[in-house]
Amino acid sequence: MTGLDAPAGLADGADLAAVRAWCADALVSLDRRDAPLVRLAHAELRRQRGTLNLVAAASPTLPAALVAHALLFSSVTAEGYAGGRYHPGTEVVDQVEQLARGRAERLFGAPHANVQPLSGSAANLAVLYGLLDPGDTVLALELDHGGHLTHVSRGASIAKRVTASYYEVDERGLIDHAALAVLVKQVRPRLLICGGSAYPRQLDFAAFRAAADEVDALLMADVSHVSGLVAAGAHPSPVPHCDVITTSTYKQLCGPRGGLLLRGASSRLDARALDRAVFPGFQGTPDFGGIAAKAVALGFAARPEFAAAMRRVVRYARTFAGALADHGVPVVSGGTDSHLVLADLRAVAVTGRQVADVLRRLGVLVNMNLVPRDPRPAAETSGIRIGTNDLGFRRVGDAEVAELARATAAVVAEVAGGGRPDAVVRGSRGRDLAGCVAGITARGYREDWRQGGAVA
Repeated sequence: MTGLDAPAGLADGADLAAVRAWCADALVSLDRRDAPLVRLAHAELRRQRGTLNLVAAASPTLPAALVAHALLFSSVTAEGYAGGRYHPGTEVVDQVEQLARGRAERLFGAPHANVQPLSGSAANLAVLYGLLDPGDTVLALELDHGGHLTHVSRGASIAKRVTASYYEVDERGLIDHAALAVLVKQVRPRLLICGGSAYPRQLDFAAFRAAADEVDALLMADVSHVSGLVAAGAHPSPVPHCDVITTSTYKQLCGPRGGLLLRGASSRLDARALDRAVFPGFQGTPDFGGIAAKAVALGFAARPEFAAAMRRVVRYARTFAGALADHGVPVVSGGTDSHLVLADLRAVAVTGRQVADVLRRLGVLVNMNLVPRDPRPAAETSGIRIGTNDLGFRRVGDAEVAELARATAAVVAEVAGGGRPDAVVRGSRGRDLAGCVAGITARGYREDWRQGGAVA
């Protein structure tokens, strides 16, 4: 066992005392010099403790990752990579970055990882700007069919540099791989992107690879929404099939705002090309505090407790999908294989924004979201997106989640049926949901999450 991989608890006592003293002094100084900010932090803590975060694009950030991000590493300025920095004083942060890289490579079984991207979007754009030439064609999932803004969406700046084409889901809400293969031959993209932000079903990376190979296209997987499931073995891995894989580290890995870039097992892109796409290709100085926090989260994601949480996440999402269907609320694709459920409100008069606002008033946070062939604008939408990442780490079981899902679905159905928001919030269904929320939030999070961050 190397020093970099030593488990938690083996640090020298003097090391821990020094770090604790530094943190304590910093908190005292903050309280004395910026009390308004401390009060706002307390208000945010109360808000988080009093609501259920069912936003699909979020997971609960490990306390240990938050602390790691706040340590001294962010004060180091250094461009480049370990052994080739453009600034002095990097001997410690070099080890931090190597630690995070090694954990990412082992967790996903990837031959190379870059932990410098400042977000999942930055990782995507590093690939698109760094590996493609102007005018190259990119084929990605249409935004209102579950894609992402950085997948050459029409509103993204990258769409002005490359030629963008899009594939869609079929009437069932599923990717039709036979139709996709035909489209790939017609479009002949330089890069094919799989993955998105609102596709609830498993991704068939092998089928995407077969389609890409027909035209010698590169294949990129954005697994930001399922990277935790992939790490836990609850979703197929893209590593054997894709040239490059990107992910955020906060959506499902319980880490900081940041991104990762992974090289596929049989990628036609070498590691140096991927690293150059990030630096100097797309961004400069990395945030070493963020990289330290990524290392903590990646260590936790390798533990059996995390895998168990991911299995709960999938089970709970299916519970929500079933509850919505039981209350007459359609869900896109008829169900889910992941953490994500997309309710379809196209057939009713209320919008996703209106339903999400009622749920917010009752302590449940979801986001309005476009659905396939959405007739409403993105500012209103015909869908809501529900995610169960947060629930997977709370002190709840299947029975409590089933009760919460039924209460949530009942409120959605009442609003969708024309119930006035104020009346729904004050009525019996609103009170039932608020009671579920209060009961679950009072229990807090599981101890393995609270103490998470140790290396597996």
